[in-house]
Amino acid sequence: MKKLSPKNYEEALQQLEKITESMQNNDLPLEEALAAYQQGQELVKYCQQKLAEVEQKLQVFDHGELKELKLEGGE
Repeated sequence: MKKLSPKNYEEALQQLEKITESMQNNDLPLEEALAAYQQGQELVKYCQQKLAEVEQKLQVFDHGELKELKLEGGE
C-alpha cells in the first residue's frame, strides 16, 4: 500500500476512510492489510494530534479576559 503523508486533518481522514473501506472489503492480501493497518494507526495518531492542537487554541473572551473554551456534554 502506498504511504501518503497528509497535508491536513481532512486529507488524513479521507486516507483513513479509504484504508478502512479496502480492509472491510477484504481487497488486500495479508501483507498489504498489515501495512494498511500500520498506516491507519499513523493516520489516527496524526488526526488525534491535530484535534488536540485545535482544542488548545480554542479560547473565548470572558469579561474582557481571554480564557480557554470549555465544551460540555462531549461537544
